[in-house]
Amino acid sequence: MNKEFISLSVFLLSYLCFVILPHKRTVVSMIGVLILFSFGAISIKDALTSPSGVNWNVMGIFIGTLVVADVFMESRFPAYLAEIIVNRAKNTAWAILFICLLAGFISAFVENVATVLIVAPIAIALAKKLKINPTNMMIAIAISSNLQGTATLIGDPPSMLLGGFAKMNFFDFFFYHRKPSIFFAVELGAAVSFFVLYYFFRHHKEKTELVAQEKVRSWFPTLILVLLIVLLAGSSFFDKNFGYMAGAICMVAGFISLVWGSLTKKEKIFEGLKKLDWDTTFFLMAVFILVGGLSLNGWIEKISIGLSGLIGQNIFLGFTAIVFLSVFLSAFIDNVPYLAAMLPVAISVSANLGVNPSLFLFGLLIGASIGGNITPIGAAANIVACGILKKEGYPVRFFDFVKMGLPFTLVAVFASYLFVWFVWK
Repeated sequence: MNKEFISLSVFLLSYLCFVILPHKRTVVSMIGVLILFSFGAISIKDALTSPSGVNWNVMGIFIGTLVVADVFMESRFPAYLAEIIVNRAKNTAWAILFICLLAGFISAFVENVATVLIVAPIAIALAKKLKINPTNMMIAIAISSNLQGTATLIGDPPSMLLGGFAKMNFFDFFFYHRKPSIFFAVELGAAVSFFVLYYFFRHHKEKTELVAQEKVRSWFPTLILVLLIVLLAGSSFFDKNFGYMAGAICMVAGFISLVWGSLTKKEKIFEGLKKLDWDTTFFLMAVFILVGGLSLNGWIEKISIGLSGLIGQNIFLGFTAIVFLSVFLSAFIDNVPYLAAMLPVAISVSANLGVNPSLFLFGLLIGASIGGNITPIGAAANIVACGILKKEGYPVRFFDFVKMGLPFTLVAVFASYLFVWFVWK
């Protein structure tokens, strides 16, 4: 049977089942991977070792930071911080918004998955303190993280990919060829989309004063976490291709945290490993392979070529098409292979139209990066946030996520899209 047909069919059926059977997503994704292997649509070697397969750097970030976040939570510092935030915020709505702002700030310097894992314990602790459902709060943290990750060179792999392709350094994301660059486009989108988040949390007007009960059991996990953030921020200057360093740093930090947790709780390391969210871990790996099947069988390239033909000579139409098609596709597929395939197309179209390539490149990055906020499967950070909620007893339905993710994305993208057009046309 045709490998191209198999890879596309399995991908579409798997994602349809993710929507219909959200509680069985890991089983569905693993079955999809087995079908791809059985029909030779992707080999085990390609799935595990090729650039289109499992991104082991992201997996290292996920697993390592998961361990760090677990001991960070047990240190009681998140609960202590949650009390401070609630007591100083005007009301519960502003407490939640402050946590989203914190996630956005961290995400500008640290990969989105790591950011969600860092901030999640604070959000969960706050929700438990106030006895509210943490679902919308966690979704808001994930989409805030994804948005701000686009703002700097080191915030997210797509930004690193664009920076490497266009030979942009860290400061070019602020001012490029003496014009305001990506950072300001994203911040305009963030400022406008902030009102979307406020709309969702506006009903939480109660002012809850919490008696200071929490005491930090140990500052060591917090120290590890702060050091991890600094090292992750610095790693992009040495590992410009986002190849291995961030994952290795997180795994080392995770191992140190695991040993520390084992010594303080006097339990075996194996017991600590058993508590980790392996369900989301295997789901994330399977999603990488499903998308890799599309990439290796030429589907992303075909989409790119088709788009180039449709654009013709209309600059505004071409820019609009690239941005919003990227938004739509990134809601369902991983943005890294998509962006890698589309970058040469954007350069080619820019040359044909005689326009500054930055217009199409920046529009492509905004659409591909922020578009993942629409669905729970559009970005690794979303998958992780939903996994944390499921572990806490709050499974997220597909349209629960879309209800907040879609308006947030459309508002943020539209504001950023207009900024890029008027500055770079």
